[in-house]
Amino acid sequence: MEQELATLSDAMIRAGRETLRLAAEGFETHTKQDQSPVTSADLAVNQILRESLSAAFPDDGWLSEETPDTSDRLSKKRVWIVDPIDGTRSFVRGLPEFCLSVALVENGFPTVAAIFNPSTGEFFSAIRGHGMHVDHRPEAGQPPFISSERPLALVNPWELRAGRLQALEPHLRCRPIGSIAYALALVAAGEADVAVTLDGGNEWDIAAGVLLIEESGGHATTPSGHPFSFNRIDPRLQGIVALGSTLSEPARARLMQLSTAGAGFRSAT
Repeated sequence: MEQELATLSDAMIRAGRETLRLAAEGFETHTKQDQSPVTSADLAVNQILRESLSAAFPDDGWLSEETPDTSDRLSKKRVWIVDPIDGTRSFVRGLPEFCLSVALVENGFPTVAAIFNPSTGEFFSAIRGHGMHVDHRPEAGQPPFISSERPLALVNPWELRAGRLQALEPHLRCRPIGSIAYALALVAAGEADVAVTLDGGNEWDIAAGVLLIEESGGHATTPSGHPFSFNRIDPRLQGIVALGSTLSEPARARLMQLSTAGAGFRSAT
């Protein structure tokens, strides 16, 4: 899988440069049918990644947030699952909380993954069975918006504002973040301890992050405690709970208990 990761890394770095160029020179923003934003940068990244990966691996399938989905991918053994820019709202606002996120999924499980934040230069990658790597860290040792107060959970901003994470707050400091993919990468890298979103999302939001979490010694499940599989007919999800290897055993045990308790964090006391 080293060739796959090398090809992916080269394409993501080139796409990241294009993202920063558009951020500096200007980009167009539109609203999709689900009311989420999409920019010309999302589409440019999607094109760079698809052209590079399809040229190198023409027999693989493709699932991307910014490409119309077809059933062709369901018959493929290997499928690239892509979020060209996860955290588009953050990108539009000029916040360094967005990333490019790509996973190669084989028979339902991610085998190669990379998450790249062009704003900070952090590049997180993993090959199944070979651990997780971070090729760059900010000079201060951690992203400037990440607190040193631990244990720390990176959470969905809307869910935090709506009070849907009250069961977590006695156990963790909750910090909102605009990209679940970037949150998963930061937890895998040990910069935070937990990443949580309780509702919604799609496979492209988390496929790469799940492999990073697992290869760093962490644990990722649905909010009700079930494992993930990818390249399903319906790529929509019902959230994720990721526990990093940095989390203390007592806190890990309590959060696992909350996660698997019936309706999950919402109703736990």
